[in-house]
Amino acid sequence: MNSKKATIITILVTVFFGYFFVYPVFEILKVAFQDADGGFTWDYLLNIFMNPNYLEGMWNAFCLGITSTFVTFIIALPLALASYRWIFPGKKWLNILILAPLVLPPFVGAVGVKHILGVEGALNAFLTDIGFMDAGDPTDWMGQSKFWGVVLMNALHLYPILFINILAALNKLDPAMEQAAQNLGASPWKRFKKITLPLCMPGVFAGASIVFIWSFTELGVPLVFDYHKVAPVQIYDGIKDLNNNPTPYALVAVMLLISVVVFGVSKLIFGKNNLGSTPRPKARYAQKSLTGWQGWLMASGFMMVFLIAAVPHFGVLFLSVSGDWYGTIFPESMTSQHYTDGLGHPMVMSSIKNSLIYSLGATLLDVILGVAIAWVIVRSKIWGRNVIDALMMLPLAVPGLVLAFGYRALSDVGGPFSWIVEMGGGGPLFLLILAYAVRRLPYVVRAAVAGLQQSDPVLEEAAQSMGASPRRTFKRIALPLIGASVTAGAILAFAFAMLEVSDSLILAQQVDHYPVTKAIYALLSTLRNGHEIAAALGVWAMVFLAVAIAGAFVLIGRKGGGLFRL
Repeated sequence: MNSKKATIITILVTVFFGYFFVYPVFEILKVAFQDADGGFTWDYLLNIFMNPNYLEGMWNAFCLGITSTFVTFIIALPLALASYRWIFPGKKWLNILILAPLVLPPFVGAVGVKHILGVEGALNAFLTDIGFMDAGDPTDWMGQSKFWGVVLMNALHLYPILFINILAALNKLDPAMEQAAQNLGASPWKRFKKITLPLCMPGVFAGASIVFIWSFTELGVPLVFDYHKVAPVQIYDGIKDLNNNPTPYALVAVMLLISVVVFGVSKLIFGKNNLGSTPRPKARYAQKSLTGWQGWLMASGFMMVFLIAAVPHFGVLFLSVSGDWYGTIFPESMTSQHYTDGLGHPMVMSSIKNSLIYSLGATLLDVILGVAIAWVIVRSKIWGRNVIDALMMLPLAVPGLVLAFGYRALSDVGGPFSWIVEMGGGGPLFLLILAYAVRRLPYVVRAAVAGLQQSDPVLEEAAQSMGASPRRTFKRIALPLIGASVTAGAILAFAFAMLEVSDSLILAQQVDHYPVTKAIYALLSTLRNGHEIAAALGVWAMVFLAVAIAGAFVLIGRKGGGLFRL
């Protein structure tokens, strides 16, 4: 790519990214530090730390992020080490099964978990049947431990991201280093502590950063669990009084600052550290085959993790087909009526249509921008292309809650984004498309960059030397070579946009504009069979996301972990 075209693309992308990403974030910060007369003030920020309710909400959110990340690490690290070091029965399929939590948005899983851990839920029914609990005095698991319920849902949903990143880092290690330590008499624990863990820390920190930011800013799960003493829910509740109450802006500013610090530390410590992230060595680690009871014990461990992680999935599935599920381990009767009712429910059908429109529009925009950005990063030699590469990853570091809140504040009547609302006929059509696109752009960029790095530029140079125009070369040579990678990134972008929570809950305020996730949340507050219809919609979402993620990882192969790197 010549420098002129690369420069034009860079300018266009920078303008888009600046206006639809940097500008909303900047406006949030500006309002948080601006008094009624337009001057600078610390008052709103100080109020966060002086008001016991807000301080408790921020502390709870931080504790959720730290605790969820720690629990996720405890689950993911042993799984990744076992998968890296040993061969055991069913390993290939078990590695796929433990990624199952990715196919269910955590707040949808929370719907099923509530019916399992509730006072009249399946767990209490089971404990009562085996004599471990008095039927007249059941334990209120969720009432007493909402914090740990949210942590559980976050950890069970997010550990695959950390597992993928750690395993990718382990596969890039040079086994000669561990072999040398072993020859010098180092024990397995000392080799792990002194060699393996430090070398794979870039992968650990990359995955842990995403897990922390996701858990720290999670909105859907606390809402479903009625856990209101947490900052994201306080921000959501404050939307109704944005014009008269600047405190939500200050809350968002603090959450953004903490998230950016985590991102910055990740890049500062590991961004230029090649340990554990060098190209895969020619020598591969000689995996040990576990036979007999050892192999089956390891396989059982993987299966146990899958079964525990799949509890929310089973809860949603059983709830979606339950005719009567109250005080019993399993539903006493089953029916498919909830699926039928869902198909006939105006909110359900319109939400599916809306989500398809929003997500398809966002994915199309992501593919156009992502391929162009990747082309500049990999094929051009202009100054600053590495900076562009880093900037494109920022949406993974900035919480969706922050961006959605910025869009919501700027789209009020007379606001800078009000023209976007007017383009959508007064609805959030283009706001949601843009919000989804900006949030999921890193997936397409990373996938396209990986595809270009694997394709030999000599083929493109040969085509141009034979007289093919740059456009024809791109269409006939480059695009087919990177097609699988771009398609994988686009599938993930589309799937996660379909099930985006923060943007959907905040930007879609009218029933006619609800996407799937907002419809599920709204159904949970309706009478009669609202929970069951919400579960049925969750099952459809689960099946859809499972097919999408499976297709993406088949296309992009083992490099899928790169899609979840900061």
